[in-house]
Amino acid sequence: MTTLGRTAFPDAPRRGRGSRAGSGSALAQTLMIIVALLWLVPVVFALYVALRPQAETNLYGYLALPHHLTLKNFTDAWTQSDMVMFFLNSAKVTIPAVVICLLLASSAAFVLSRINVRLNVALLILFTAGNLLPQQVLIVPLYRLYLTLPLPNFVSDSGLLYDSLAGLVVVNVSFQLGFCVFVLSNYMKTIPSDMYEAARVDGASLWTRYWRLTLPLCRPALAALATLLSTWIYNDFFWAIVLVPSGAKRPITTALANLQGQYVQNQNLISAAALIAAVPTLIIYMLLQKQFIAGLSLGSSKG
Repeated sequence: MTTLGRTAFPDAPRRGRGSRAGSGSALAQTLMIIVALLWLVPVVFALYVALRPQAETNLYGYLALPHHLTLKNFTDAWTQSDMVMFFLNSAKVTIPAVVICLLLASSAAFVLSRINVRLNVALLILFTAGNLLPQQVLIVPLYRLYLTLPLPNFVSDSGLLYDSLAGLVVVNVSFQLGFCVFVLSNYMKTIPSDMYEAARVDGASLWTRYWRLTLPLCRPALAALATLLSTWIYNDFFWAIVLVPSGAKRPITTALANLQGQYVQNQNLISAAALIAAVPTLIIYMLLQKQFIAGLSLGSSKG
């Protein structure tokens, strides 16, 4: 009877597996839609608040239907907080920090993954362990260190690493370097060793193997890390508040604090300023979207 059942219904197990796969796919899509909505609701609400006048919000509340929509909050936020200056400050911190971090991380990852040194594993563990240390733990010694390290006047007006944009570049590179080394070293290990052997036979130097062979192959990983680093460093608020007391030197994230009064806060204006401040990160993601997605999927088809 078992043989007859198998002969009469040969496709029954396949149909069962197909139905389970279809239900799993539908469940995954439903969860993705729910998560996407959870991410979009705060952004849409911030946009809704930014488009409403403050007087109307104070009168009817934040959740009431709009009676009048305006772009005045965006224009006021742009002019009152001097966003052009703060955007330039953020660019002076983010661009050098991302470039320096990727250069240092890629060179360190190349040595750790492609040059046989006894301390390779220990150094990789050291770089990875640096990411596990909370930044707030180092605030006191780092603050005192910044007050003692001198810089030339053309780099820092204060003559110190403290209260300078160069100090923000240094601290962001320091805290992001370990993560980048970990990611790039794991990716470089997936590059076939035969390519390096062929390059060595052709007389390629160590620098040539790094600059002309490894970096072009790591372009997806570098693009993904550049997108993440730009977002993290651009949105940094903690170190800008602690290490840069001068308001004119702070990045865009601290410009939102200039719109808050001591007793009254215009949340409509702050929402508009927050949306304006988020535009550069959206532009970076749109420009590097393909490379970013390719970088996230690295290794998914290997093994």
